[in-house]
Amino acid sequence: MKIVILDGHTLNPGDLSWEEWQQYGEVVVYPRTPIDATVIHERCLGAQALITNKFPLTAETLETLPSVKYIGVTATGYNIVDVAAAKKLGIVVTNVPSYGTASVVQMTFALLLELTLNVRRHSDAVMEGRWSQSPDFCFWDYPLVELAGKTMGIIGMGHIGSRVADVATAFGMEIIGNSRTHTDQSSRHNFTWAPVPELLERSDVVSIHCPLFPETRNLIDKEALNRMRRTAFLLNTSRGPIVVERDLAEVLNEGRIAGAGLDVLSTEPPVGGSPLFGARNCIITPHISWATQEARGRLMSGALANLAAFIAGDPMNKVN
Repeated sequence: MKIVILDGHTLNPGDLSWEEWQQYGEVVVYPRTPIDATVIHERCLGAQALITNKFPLTAETLETLPSVKYIGVTATGYNIVDVAAAKKLGIVVTNVPSYGTASVVQMTFALLLELTLNVRRHSDAVMEGRWSQSPDFCFWDYPLVELAGKTMGIIGMGHIGSRVADVATAFGMEIIGNSRTHTDQSSRHNFTWAPVPELLERSDVVSIHCPLFPETRNLIDKEALNRMRRTAFLLNTSRGPIVVERDLAEVLNEGRIAGAGLDVLSTEPPVGGSPLFGARNCIITPHISWATQEARGRLMSGALANLAAFIAGDPMNKVN
């Protein structure tokens, strides 16, 4: 079997190993693959298995690769593959669920704690000598917000959303959840379900953890944002297109919500910029919540296990 890894650098910039993959056939690792039909065809010709993280595999591309029988997505989200076209062509597509839960939860609260306490800004002020010059024993230039007693609205109560609820509970917060399916939350005495409009209106923090589907694309637009409290924060560690960036920038700049913390944008990388660059009280990190070495190690192991199961004739984590 020929196994082609199309964008291996993202998963493994050098601190992990592809060695175990070689037991299943010839492994060719490309750090990155340009979106060029000729290059793609040359690299994938004769391959039975393709491994991708963010390299898009469209119906047009797949139709030119008759030898491909398996696509392994080294991520939980799999919208970069035309899964319907793959199914029609008899190609199995798998993903790796839950590998990054702990890391994404950690980033969610890193963003929230920065928004509520302005740690970096205050540290910079200290380093600039502001504390040394203060006539008082302490000073602060930005609001300091306590989470205890506040309400967190979680859009998407899957593995990650549920863990976010656990941590928010530890901070003493109330939880409002919204999800396509209502899982059993009876053990949570601080929890209620609500439709998205009500969740937005009642929450002090709104955290997005739902997948990107047609029904969630542009879910958080101007109308939705205008339902939020002026003191509320928006967090998105899921997928960028769930939020309409121009609308969010406008709402932030007009002070209609208190701030936003984002680890994702609609276009990644944002080569042409983003309306959110320079927006008031907006923190943006470069889609790194999944990328701790620990999480990437689990992702590597999960992707390899998926390939092994496919070769054994019993595919797991199929998405099509």
